[in-house]
Amino acid sequence: MKKTIRWGILGCGKIARKFASDLALVKNAELFAVAARSTETATDFAKEFNASKAYASYLELVTDVDVDVIYIATPHALHYEHVMLCLQHKKAVLCEKAFAMNANQAKEMIELARSQNVFLMEAFWTRFLPHYLKVKELIREQKIGTIQYIHAEFGFKPAEPIAPRIYDLNLGGGSLLDIGVYPVFLAQDLLGVPDEIFANGFFASTGADEQCAMQFRYRSGAIAQLFSSFQSHLATGADIVGDRGRLRLTHRFHGPTTQLEFYSSTVDTCEIIPFESAKGFGYEYEAQHVTDCLLNGLRESPLRKLDDTLLLMETLDRIREKMGLHYPADIT
Repeated sequence: MKKTIRWGILGCGKIARKFASDLALVKNAELFAVAARSTETATDFAKEFNASKAYASYLELVTDVDVDVIYIATPHALHYEHVMLCLQHKKAVLCEKAFAMNANQAKEMIELARSQNVFLMEAFWTRFLPHYLKVKELIREQKIGTIQYIHAEFGFKPAEPIAPRIYDLNLGGGSLLDIGVYPVFLAQDLLGVPDEIFANGFFASTGADEQCAMQFRYRSGAIAQLFSSFQSHLATGADIVGDRGRLRLTHRFHGPTTQLEFYSSTVDTCEIIPFESAKGFGYEYEAQHVTDCLLNGLRESPLRKLDDTLLLMETLDRIREKMGLHYPADIT
């Protein structure tokens, strides 16, 4: 039985660096190979993170027989192409979000993974973080009762010089697919697929959304108010409100945190639920989960199921339709 999972990283940008650093914290995992668009970039990356091999070709990475799983860290407009390349060569895949440009692409990716009997998972790191696992547990235990309302926001002003991909429609630019996925994920993971969606956006000259305001409504009476922005720095917090109390996810609700706040509907005090600080950037949790899945012969995560990923992409498509936001990839 295999004891160590050998990881490859496709794309050596900013998020790949954090993931590579966190892999060192994962049991039974090894960063084995990396691939970038240039030999220099791949070689420097491999040297910094002690990878055994560096490739200037993605094809070389996916055809390396010693690589067990590949983390896709390229811009989301390229995820479809790169995931399909990996799956065609029967490589397990952990793909960054947004998983794809639209639900049609996501469906094809999922269908190929299943037909090839190969592991595929969306890298939604929030789902695996300790504080979020606790949120799910508290909700199951009816700590806040039945959820009536969710508020979640994510916003920041991109630093100068602004990366071209931020507002490039060909690269999936705009706040929704880049950061709006987090509030949408939170609402849908906790309340399910919305029965009704309202959405509006403010658009840059390129046609990409600079701000996106969304409202989900449910037949149960629950409502989610969600917001993403590249125009201003927001608190990036979230409130999950039930008929018995409220959970507050503080600054950067989507990433590692050291505490949750609970407010009872009957007692006017705040209960702090503490957590230990993450040892890395927080990517070690999803990487450990994928490693464990592969060691146990799983072809799909029990925590981030492919059907859930497809439902999320379908909801993002519905939001874009309401906003009038379309990408070139939608007609290919």
